[in-house]
Amino acid sequence: MELMIDKNLNYGRHHIADFLKKSLPYTTVVDLGAGQGDDLMLAKKQNPDAVLYALESYAPYVKTLKEKGINVFSVDLEKDRLPFEDESIDVVMINQVFEHVKEVFWIMHEVTRVLKVGGHFIIGVPNLASLHNRLLLLIGNQPTCIQNDSAHVRGYTRNDFFKLLDSGFPGGYKLEQFGGSNFYPFPAVIAKPLARLFPTMAWSMFMLLKKERSYMDDGYAKFPITKQLETNFFTGPYSR
Repeated sequence: MELMIDKNLNYGRHHIADFLKKSLPYTTVVDLGAGQGDDLMLAKKQNPDAVLYALESYAPYVKTLKEKGINVFSVDLEKDRLPFEDESIDVVMINQVFEHVKEVFWIMHEVTRVLKVGGHFIIGVPNLASLHNRLLLLIGNQPTCIQNDSAHVRGYTRNDFFKLLDSGFPGGYKLEQFGGSNFYPFPAVIAKPLARLFPTMAWSMFMLLKKERSYMDDGYAKFPITKQLETNFFTGPYSR
């Protein structure tokens, strides 16, 4: 059955391209966990004069990114400050990375710090509430997007992701567009229309978010402390 599935659709590049078009005009674009730069090249296609920044540590990808003329920074997303000034970036992207990280509060803090007011945050994540994951749970099996022998450490649904957004910056982001991509276990010719019709049941979900106001109180960094979460999260200057 896996032979029928086009896993390239999981990355939702048609949504990324559409969201970037709707984010114009922009001059600076950052991709966290940029891979080989596919999403950044979509940004370049929309605006050839845009300055592109990739955060990537895997050496072969770093080499490829530099060959494409992309500025590369190798930092630890889960504990380092992003190498940009406050409110200096027009577009921040993070596609199929957020499920790999524990320190979502620190990353959200840094993304929100560097993003301009009126700037756009583009995110894509696997959908824990996809149809195939719901069916797997129904028969007592683990969802594919958060198996314990995989690299994924978090699972997201649409509503739960919005709770995360509001946790440290209530009302600070406005959803401008939402979409789904791929639809297991169907081949592309069926998966594409199903994902359009039922985006909240697609394999992955994509959001175009607009930052509505300045981020003043470090709410994401402080959230694990103020809520007394019983896990040792990294909170930057507030870490104990």
